[in-house]
Amino acid sequence: MNKDPIVLSYDESLLRKSDVDLLHGPYWLNDNIISFYFEYLKNTFKSAPYILFISPEVTQCIKIIPSSQMKVFLDPLESKSKQYIFFAFNDNERPQTVGGTHWSLLLFSRADKTVYHYDSSRGSNNEQAEHFARKLFAYFDIKGEFSEEVSLQQTNGYDCGIYLICNAEHLAKHLAAHHTTKNYYNSNEELCNSVSTMRYQIVNIIEKLRD
Repeated sequence: MNKDPIVLSYDESLLRKSDVDLLHGPYWLNDNIISFYFEYLKNTFKSAPYILFISPEVTQCIKIIPSSQMKVFLDPLESKSKQYIFFAFNDNERPQTVGGTHWSLLLFSRADKTVYHYDSSRGSNNEQAEHFARKLFAYFDIKGEFSEEVSLQQTNGYDCGIYLICNAEHLAKHLAAHHTTKNYYNSNEELCNSVSTMRYQIVNIIEKLRD
């Protein structure tokens, strides 16, 4: 008997029981859950083809390779035709392995020539995120800016992945509605409400997709 059965196969992501179990307790979310939700957001925002969501696995590969090789991963995704690109970023420094201890969100805006960083533990991923941004600017052949954004701060050591997901979803909704990052403001109350219910919401989404 498989002790860790497959719960859901959804586009490019595969969730096992051990992955879904992370949503039921005060646990750090792994790459599989983040990847699944980015796939879900990709399908949710199909009507906004100028938005691209990059999974943690691809982000990690981009992070460790030379700038000259980034096209291998980004060209097939038609990255240079997108206006806004979301990256699920973590502090893992081990080449070609999953893991890490902290998630944050990076958003590249072509119009602004800026990489925006939303970090629920401000400063934790700043240095690595800024280095990643410089690699993106080299790939897109632009002189860009890195901007550490104001973001609601987590009050525990395990919800960074939830904050990443909530920030990505709220920001994507704004971009789909207004086609710009300008005037984007996510109130603390709004984001707090999302954070407090997001684990439950993801479990419900998984159950609905299974049906």
